[in-house]
Amino acid sequence: MAENEKNPAAPERRVLDAGALRALSHPLRVRIFDILAQEGPQTASTLAEILGESSGATSYHLRALARHDLIREVEGERAGRERWWERPEGGIVYDSRAVEGSPAGEAALQVAVAEAMRRRHEELMEFFSGRIDKEPAEWVDASSSMTSGISMTAEQTADLIRRIETLIDEAADTYRGQKGEGVRRVSVRADVFPLSNLPNKKETGS
Repeated sequence: MAENEKNPAAPERRVLDAGALRALSHPLRVRIFDILAQEGPQTASTLAEILGESSGATSYHLRALARHDLIREVEGERAGRERWWERPEGGIVYDSRAVEGSPAGEAALQVAVAEAMRRRHEELMEFFSGRIDKEPAEWVDASSSMTSGISMTAEQTADLIRRIETLIDEAADTYRGQKGEGVRRVSVRADVFPLSNLPNKKETGS
Protein backbone atom coordinates (compact mmCIF):
# COMPACT_ATOMS: atom_id res chain seq x y z
CA MET A 1 0.00 0.00 0.00
CA ALA A 2 1.03 3.61 -0.43
CA GLU A 3 1.66 4.08 3.30
CA ASN A 4 4.23 1.29 3.32
CA GLU A 5 5.99 2.75 0.30
CA LYS A 6 6.39 6.08 2.10
CA ASN A 7 7.48 4.40 5.34
CA PRO A 8 9.13 1.01 4.73
CA ALA A 9 9.35 0.40 8.50
CA ALA A 10 5.57 0.65 8.98
CA PRO A 11 3.88 -2.70 9.75
CA GLU A 12 2.04 -4.07 6.73
CA ARG A 13 -1.74 -3.95 6.58
CA ARG A 14 -3.40 -7.24 5.81
CA VAL A 15 -6.41 -7.45 3.49
CA LEU A 16 -8.69 -10.10 4.99
CA ASP A 17 -9.77 -13.07 2.89
CA ALA A 18 -13.07 -14.93 3.28
CA GLY A 19 -11.72 -17.33 5.90
CA ALA A 20 -10.34 -14.58 8.11
CA LEU A 21 -13.58 -12.64 7.70
CA ARG A 22 -15.60 -15.63 8.86
CA ALA A 23 -13.30 -15.98 11.87
CA LEU A 24 -14.00 -12.36 12.82
CA SER A 25 -17.76 -12.63 12.42
CA HIS A 26 -18.27 -13.82 16.01
CA PRO A 27 -18.75 -11.17 18.75
CA LEU A 28 -16.50 -12.94 21.28
CA ARG A 29 -13.69 -13.31 18.75
CA VAL A 30 -13.85 -9.60 17.96
CA ARG A 31 -13.57 -8.85 21.71
CA ILE A 32 -10.60 -11.22 22.05
CA PHE A 33 -8.96 -9.70 18.96
CA ASP A 34 -9.37 -6.21 20.42
CA ILE A 35 -8.14 -7.17 23.90
CA LEU A 36 -4.95 -8.65 22.47
CA ALA A 37 -4.32 -5.34 20.68
CA GLN A 38 -5.17 -3.19 23.71
CA GLU A 39 -3.74 -5.22 26.58
CA GLY A 40 -1.01 -7.30 24.96
CA PRO A 41 -0.51 -11.08 25.11
CA GLN A 42 -3.10 -13.17 26.98
CA THR A 43 -3.86 -16.80 27.78
CA ALA A 44 -7.23 -18.50 27.51
CA SER A 45 -7.55 -18.18 31.29
CA THR A 46 -6.75 -14.47 31.50
CA LEU A 47 -9.17 -13.78 28.67
CA ALA A 48 -11.84 -15.86 30.39
CA GLU A 49 -11.43 -13.74 33.53
CA ILE A 50 -11.66 -10.47 31.58
CA LEU A 51 -14.67 -11.57 29.54
CA GLY A 52 -16.56 -13.57 32.14
CA GLU A 53 -16.42 -16.68 29.94
CA SER A 54 -15.07 -20.19 30.48
CA SER A 55 -11.48 -20.87 29.53
CA GLY A 56 -12.78 -23.63 27.26
CA ALA A 57 -14.76 -21.07 25.25
CA THR A 58 -11.88 -18.59 24.99
CA SER A 59 -9.48 -21.39 24.05
CA TYR A 60 -11.82 -22.50 21.25
CA HIS A 61 -12.08 -18.98 19.85
CA LEU A 62 -8.34 -18.40 20.13
CA ARG A 63 -7.73 -21.48 18.01
CA ALA A 64 -10.27 -20.25 15.44
CA LEU A 65 -8.43 -16.93 15.15
CA ALA A 66 -5.03 -18.63 15.00
CA ARG A 67 -6.13 -20.90 12.13
CA HIS A 68 -6.37 -17.83 9.94
CA ASP A 69 -3.16 -16.21 11.25
CA LEU A 70 -5.10 -13.38 12.90
CA ILE A 71 -3.22 -14.14 16.13
CA ARG A 72 -0.14 -16.20 16.95
CA GLU A 73 1.44 -17.98 19.89
CA VAL A 74 4.10 -15.99 21.73
CA GLU A 75 7.33 -17.89 21.14
CA GLY A 76 8.97 -19.30 24.24
CA GLU A 77 6.11 -18.26 26.54
CA ARG A 78 4.01 -20.79 28.44
CA ALA A 79 1.97 -20.59 31.64
CA GLY A 80 2.10 -24.23 32.68
CA ARG A 81 0.17 -25.97 29.94
CA GLU A 82 -1.37 -22.74 28.72
CA ARG A 83 -0.11 -20.78 25.75
CA TRP A 84 0.22 -17.03 25.49
CA TRP A 85 -1.31 -15.45 22.38
CA GLU A 86 -0.64 -12.12 20.68
CA ARG A 87 -1.71 -10.11 17.67
CA PRO A 88 0.94 -9.65 14.98
CA GLU A 89 1.96 -6.08 14.25
CA GLY A 90 0.11 -4.28 11.49
CA GLY A 91 -3.49 -3.42 10.76
CA ILE A 92 -6.24 -5.26 8.97
CA VAL A 93 -8.30 -4.10 6.00
CA TYR A 94 -11.89 -5.02 5.12
CA ASP A 95 -11.90 -4.76 1.32
CA SER A 96 -14.92 -5.87 -0.71
CA ARG A 97 -12.69 -6.34 -3.77
CA ALA A 98 -10.88 -9.22 -2.01
CA VAL A 99 -14.08 -11.32 -1.98
CA GLU A 100 -15.80 -9.92 -5.06
CA GLY A 101 -17.69 -12.62 -6.97
CA SER A 102 -17.80 -15.00 -4.01
CA PRO A 103 -21.26 -15.05 -2.39
CA ALA A 104 -19.84 -16.76 0.72
CA GLY A 105 -17.01 -14.25 0.93
CA GLU A 106 -19.31 -11.28 0.44
CA ALA A 107 -21.66 -12.60 3.15
CA ALA A 108 -18.70 -13.10 5.53
CA LEU A 109 -17.55 -9.54 4.82
CA GLN A 110 -20.98 -8.13 5.64
CA VAL A 111 -21.18 -9.98 8.95
CA ALA A 112 -17.58 -9.19 9.97
CA VAL A 113 -17.90 -5.48 9.16
CA ALA A 114 -21.24 -5.27 10.96
CA GLU A 115 -19.74 -6.87 14.07
CA ALA A 116 -16.67 -4.61 13.98
CA MET A 117 -18.84 -1.51 13.59
CA ARG A 118 -21.18 -2.65 16.36
CA ARG A 119 -18.20 -3.09 18.71
CA ARG A 120 -16.76 0.32 17.79
CA HIS A 121 -20.10 2.02 18.42
CA GLU A 122 -20.44 0.17 21.72
CA GLU A 123 -17.04 1.44 22.88
CA LEU A 124 -17.83 4.99 21.75
CA MET A 125 -21.17 5.07 23.56
CA GLU A 126 -19.74 3.46 26.70
CA PHE A 127 -17.17 6.25 27.00
CA PHE A 128 -19.10 9.37 25.97
CA SER A 129 -22.44 8.42 27.55
CA GLY A 130 -21.09 7.57 30.98
CA ARG A 131 -17.45 6.79 31.61
CA ILE A 132 -16.23 10.25 30.62
CA ASP A 133 -17.76 11.60 33.85
CA LYS A 134 -15.42 9.36 35.86
CA GLU A 135 -12.23 10.22 33.97
CA PRO A 136 -9.58 12.69 35.22
CA ALA A 137 -9.84 16.19 33.73
CA GLU A 138 -6.68 15.67 31.67
CA TRP A 139 -8.27 12.72 29.85
CA VAL A 140 -11.58 14.53 29.41
CA ASP A 141 -9.65 17.33 27.70
CA ALA A 142 -7.80 14.72 25.61
CA SER A 143 -11.03 13.14 24.31
CA SER A 144 -13.08 14.29 21.35
CA SER A 145 -15.82 13.21 18.96
CA MET A 146 -16.10 15.35 15.85
CA THR A 147 -18.30 15.28 12.77
CA SER A 148 -18.09 17.62 9.80
CA GLY A 149 -19.90 17.61 6.48
CA ILE A 150 -17.63 18.76 3.63
CA SER A 151 -18.46 19.07 -0.08
CA MET A 152 -15.67 17.25 -1.97
CA THR A 153 -15.03 15.07 -5.01
CA ALA A 154 -14.03 11.42 -4.66
CA GLU A 155 -10.42 12.35 -5.54
CA GLN A 156 -10.32 15.08 -2.88
CA THR A 157 -11.84 12.73 -0.32
CA ALA A 158 -9.28 10.02 -1.08
CA ASP A 159 -6.50 12.59 -0.65
CA LEU A 160 -7.92 13.60 2.75
CA ILE A 161 -7.99 9.94 3.82
CA ARG A 162 -4.34 9.50 2.78
CA ARG A 163 -3.32 12.55 4.84
CA ILE A 164 -5.28 11.33 7.88
CA GLU A 165 -3.74 7.86 7.58
CA THR A 166 -0.25 9.34 7.32
CA LEU A 167 -0.78 11.38 10.47
CA ILE A 168 -2.11 8.35 12.38
CA ASP A 169 0.71 6.12 11.09
CA GLU A 170 3.30 8.68 12.24
CA ALA A 171 1.81 8.72 15.75
CA ALA A 172 1.65 4.90 15.82
CA ASP A 173 5.32 4.65 14.79
CA THR A 174 6.41 7.30 17.30
CA TYR A 175 4.63 5.83 20.31
CA ARG A 176 4.62 2.11 19.46
CA GLY A 177 5.46 0.05 22.56
CA GLN A 178 5.55 3.09 24.83
CA LYS A 179 5.13 2.29 28.53
CA GLY A 180 5.28 4.31 31.72
CA GLU A 181 3.28 6.54 34.00
CA GLY A 182 0.28 8.19 32.34
CA VAL A 183 0.41 5.97 29.23
CA ARG A 184 -2.92 4.43 28.17
CA ARG A 185 -4.23 2.83 25.01
CA VAL A 186 -6.09 5.44 22.96
CA SER A 187 -8.64 4.67 20.24
CA VAL A 188 -8.11 6.84 17.15
CA ARG A 189 -10.98 6.75 14.67
CA ALA A 190 -11.51 8.43 11.34
CA ASP A 191 -14.78 7.63 9.56
CA VAL A 192 -14.90 9.19 6.12
CA PHE A 193 -17.74 8.25 3.76
CA PRO A 194 -20.19 9.90 1.34
CA LEU A 195 -23.62 10.84 2.64
CA SER A 196 -26.78 9.89 0.75
CA ASN A 197 -27.83 12.37 -1.90
CA LEU A 198 -31.01 14.15 -0.87
CA PRO A 199 -33.48 15.14 -3.60
CA ASN A 200 -33.19 18.76 -4.67
CA LYS A 201 -36.50 20.35 -3.72
CA LYS A 202 -36.43 22.86 -6.59
CA GLU A 203 -35.77 20.17 -9.18
CA THR A 204 -38.42 17.78 -7.84
CA GLY A 205 -40.95 20.51 -7.27
CA SER A 206 -41.62 19.35 -3.74
